[in-house]
Amino acid sequence: MSEFLTIGEPISLFASEDVDASLKDAVHFHKFLAGAEVNVAVGVSRLGHSAQYVTRLGEDPFGDFIKDQLNENHIGTDYIDSTPDYWTAFQLKDRVSHGDPSIFYFRRGSAAAHFDKAMLDKIDFSDLKFAHLSGIFPAISDQALDAFKHLIDLLHEHKIRTTFDPNLRPQLWSSKEKMVSTINALAAEAEIILPGINEGEILMGSRDPEAIADFYLNQSDITQTVVVKVGPEGAYVKTKDGDSYTVPGFKVDHVVDTVGAGDGFALGLVTALIEGKSFRDAVIRGNAVGAFAVQAPGDNDGYPTQEQLAEFLAANPR
Repeated sequence: MSEFLTIGEPISLFASEDVDASLKDAVHFHKFLAGAEVNVAVGVSRLGHSAQYVTRLGEDPFGDFIKDQLNENHIGTDYIDSTPDYWTAFQLKDRVSHGDPSIFYFRRGSAAAHFDKAMLDKIDFSDLKFAHLSGIFPAISDQALDAFKHLIDLLHEHKIRTTFDPNLRPQLWSSKEKMVSTINALAAEAEIILPGINEGEILMGSRDPEAIADFYLNQSDITQTVVVKVGPEGAYVKTKDGDSYTVPGFKVDHVVDTVGAGDGFALGLVTALIEGKSFRDAVIRGNAVGAFAVQAPGDNDGYPTQEQLAEFLAANPR
């Protein structure tokens, strides 16, 4: 039993330690646990909430590493199975002094891409308060997409609140057209949608936060709130009843790596809502966790503890 649930593909990440060297030229790497959805689970657990992660791993060293990392981060593994038939995905990421790093995936045909949706029928929904969904898992295979849709049906059946982050990965899709149509259809099944302005431009043709929010609010009766992430400026919020506002971001002195900031925002928002805080306060927390994330080299190692977050918010009131 858990307060929080997510499904995804966890990855062993080899992050370069050679600043501004290409992946071809880099020779020093550090291994981390990575994957958008597992990032969120790590942060949720670090902030004191119980979390379960759903996936499939290969019976190989990378799969063993991921299991160890999940256990160390107190993330439930009740809904993870392993197979000797397929391998666990991994990736390489360079380190840059500015901008976003380059990432190279090794994940086609992985164990998670062959996820058995029968595992979803074993989930205990009794104490579940939130499920976080992302556009990455349904991109890795048709089998994963089918499982993802089945999980959505189960979440609706059990009246579980949901967030959805498009998390676009064009390299995982057969075409841009399929990516856009599938992601928008999946977003329509979520109560809260968390696109970025770059994703908005791809998915509905505009970088305007209000236009992006209106697009998703108007396409579904299920969607109640859209939070558009606008980078360092913070986040724009619009609700079904027309309420709208912008919550400014937090100033960061030194950005090390931007990967994981969006997942940090999601986990900050979700944990605050689990705790019964207002939506505005939840967005403030999301911005705060995102600020922590960009100051660390790994995808999730910079996420704060409860004490660190409290100190940060006290020192940076909103």
